[in-house]
Amino acid sequence: MAKNYYTESISEVEKNFDTSLSDGLTKNQAKERLEKYGPNALASKKKKSMIMRFIDQFKDFMIIVLIIAAVLSGVVAKEWTDAAIIMIVVVLNAILGVFQEARSEAAIDALKEMATPNAHVKRNGAIIEIPSTELVPGDIVLLEAGDVVPADLRLSQAYSLKIEESALTGESVPVEKAAETLEGTDIALGDRVNMAYSNTNVTYGRGEGVVVGTGMHTEVGKIATMLNNADETDTPLKENLNQLGKTLTIMILAICVVVFIVGVLKADPAQRNSTLMINMFLVAVSLAVAAIPEGLPAIVTIILALGTQTMAKHKAIVRKLPAVETLGATDVICSDKTGTLTQNKMTVEKIFYDGQVFPDKDAISETNPALLSMVLANDTKIENAGDLLGDPTETALIQYAFDKNIDVPAMLKKYSRVQEVPFDSDRKLMSTVNKYGDKYYVAVKGAPDELLKRVTQIEINGQVSPITTQQRENILATNQSLAKQALRVLGLAYKIVDKTYDDPTTENVEQDLIFAGLVGMIDPERPEARAAVEEAHNAGIRTVMITGDHQVTAQAIAERLGILKPGQDERVLTGAELDKLSDDYFIKHVQDYSVYARVSPENKVRIVKAWQANGKIVAMTGDGVNDAPSLKQADIGIGMGITGTEVSKGASDMILADDNFATIVEAVKQGRKVFSNIQKAILYLMSCNVGEVLTVFMMTMLGWDILAPVQLLWINLVTDTLPAIALGVEPVEDGIMKRKPRGRKSNFFSGGVASSIIYQGILEGILVLGAYQIGLHVGPHVNNPNLQHADALTMAFLTLGLIQLFHAINSKYVHQSIFNKHTFSNKWFNWAIIIAAIIMASVELPFMTKLFEVTELDGIQWLVILCAGLLMIIIVEIVKFFQRKLGKE
Repeated sequence: MAKNYYTESISEVEKNFDTSLSDGLTKNQAKERLEKYGPNALASKKKKSMIMRFIDQFKDFMIIVLIIAAVLSGVVAKEWTDAAIIMIVVVLNAILGVFQEARSEAAIDALKEMATPNAHVKRNGAIIEIPSTELVPGDIVLLEAGDVVPADLRLSQAYSLKIEESALTGESVPVEKAAETLEGTDIALGDRVNMAYSNTNVTYGRGEGVVVGTGMHTEVGKIATMLNNADETDTPLKENLNQLGKTLTIMILAICVVVFIVGVLKADPAQRNSTLMINMFLVAVSLAVAAIPEGLPAIVTIILALGTQTMAKHKAIVRKLPAVETLGATDVICSDKTGTLTQNKMTVEKIFYDGQVFPDKDAISETNPALLSMVLANDTKIENAGDLLGDPTETALIQYAFDKNIDVPAMLKKYSRVQEVPFDSDRKLMSTVNKYGDKYYVAVKGAPDELLKRVTQIEINGQVSPITTQQRENILATNQSLAKQALRVLGLAYKIVDKTYDDPTTENVEQDLIFAGLVGMIDPERPEARAAVEEAHNAGIRTVMITGDHQVTAQAIAERLGILKPGQDERVLTGAELDKLSDDYFIKHVQDYSVYARVSPENKVRIVKAWQANGKIVAMTGDGVNDAPSLKQADIGIGMGITGTEVSKGASDMILADDNFATIVEAVKQGRKVFSNIQKAILYLMSCNVGEVLTVFMMTMLGWDILAPVQLLWINLVTDTLPAIALGVEPVEDGIMKRKPRGRKSNFFSGGVASSIIYQGILEGILVLGAYQIGLHVGPHVNNPNLQHADALTMAFLTLGLIQLFHAINSKYVHQSIFNKHTFSNKWFNWAIIIAAIIMASVELPFMTKLFEVTELDGIQWLVILCAGLLMIIIVEIVKFFQRKLGKE
């Protein structure tokens, strides 16, 4: 089927589809076409079963490493408890993943549900009502106010027809439709006035059109196709965990190889047999298992889940766990204008009468002719003592009167309508004749330039006089000035007549008018949006505004929000201009543009991809059907909970429950906190594991007594759980929103974390080995070598466990000193350390010593252990001090 039906005359469309405007299709034609084109419904890709979703969770590199570790731990090292713990963590993580991740096909399901249930069509010369799914190309569909357009139509008739298309185009003002053929082949969707698109809403008038697209061949169908074909982008969190898994694998393999080779080479040549080989292999595998932070995936999931709860309190509902952390890495927020940065509600902002412009907050008299004309020449329905139904432009005028404490229902009753000349798109005017005592008040509103052609007088300060050329020029200049401010301007006029009209036509009613004023309306920006844009800017985040609205409107709103600075060179790029740019050129120059107007859904996806091609992490906000593909393409899609369509919500990673742009900035702050806390947990876990590995490795190499498997497992259980989780609920650090975005190339080891893991792990190992050596020379058993070695090993065991709890305090800050007023503000952390310390020390209880192969220590030995823990804090603080001095932070 052809694409640009708006460039074809209605007779050409009628001929192309072999249909009749007067009679419609025959039953046989409709049946044949339904078989050929299929039902007027949207297709979706095949859904994954729950089992396949579960299996997909195990494709993560980190998870594969853990499974291999569990197998080696159980089969080779015979540590079945360790293996079971690892597998439980892996399975729980997969279950959480399945239930937390949003279903991508939910967006398509929502699109299907949007389909209108019935449509009025001409079949065999009669008007009948059929399910919209049975519509076929060539059907003649009738439209009236309140209808949802059931398919894409080329309009053949349009009687004062207005269609609200914001869900598809992003333009908040209903579009006035016409049946005339358009010229040009690259007309933006919102400017195709002779077309009506599926799932848009008729707000005024009536019309008729030929179905030119059904199902997946409609504009909404194109969006569904884009959703089905959208690339699934890996979140920074997933990329970072994959990188961590690869790093761990290399490190683990290196440990295995080094320990195995060194162990074999150090042995007596006479003992180099298969038994030695197997023993050394078991030692290597045990060390490799000790190096894996098996609790990390679970801890990351818990930190993310806690992050979602915090965000929910701030009205940000997270649908995919990794989205929490992704927000913190965001470089660019591509925001839809209508309903996101603005209120999606037309509002009177300025009114011009008596020769001057008044802001909306100024009072206005109930008898002011400008007010009378805007209220009386108005088809808004008032229900439930204040609910306004009708065209958004007209409801804005009535709301303005309500805001001025005008009793509008009483006014409408007093000046009751007796005649009218309805609006039409040719003359762009509307008039009503209303009772006015024993006379009649003719109220007129419409396009200022058309209205002025019919004006002969003007009222200023209650005095009516003939209008002068200077006054006309002043009115037109004011109209132009208001339009440049992105205001939608209507002219207001009136006259008083002695009797009603025998023939109420424009030629009789709309002549010899008295000019009353102008009224300027706009979909205003949200009050908190400007501050949010400024805060995002301070955090190094670029705000890009994308809208289906006109260029002038987009620029004015962007300047009011601070996205564009008045007078700067940066200009607004339109969708038509964007279409002419090559991908290579646009990718290189995407940073030159902050505002886009009259864009299509394809344009939005292209903008997101261009930023991503520059290595930026992109968040996209939106509330309409037209936003769904770009929401899915973005690293994080943010839907609107109140004004958002089910389609946009289904394609989103996160939904704003209050539709507040400022909530995004708060969510970014929480996302940065989540990343910081995961980084702290990784620093803590990895440095502790390096300490464990180094301790056992050196003990093996030096031929000392080695910690028993049950002791290593106990340390992992006690220190790798409560303290690590508690680090995940650390409060937001001061100044976190003054840092620049870390970007896509950063990872959990960035910012000095990798070097900290290494030196802190080595320090931990040295302190433990030192405690072991001191343990050989202090305590009650210095004269009993066997018991003394047991004491020393117990001291090494308890030092390794307790030193990690001391180190958890170090891990609260990567570079900052722990000696500040906020260090112990996290009560969960404080309790976690106390409980873990008690559990760790409980192995010294008489009935526990045999189970853990330890001896009971005296005061001197415990003092050595505590001193080792304090040294861990003191030495790390000294290193941090010099790092800060050298500017490594």
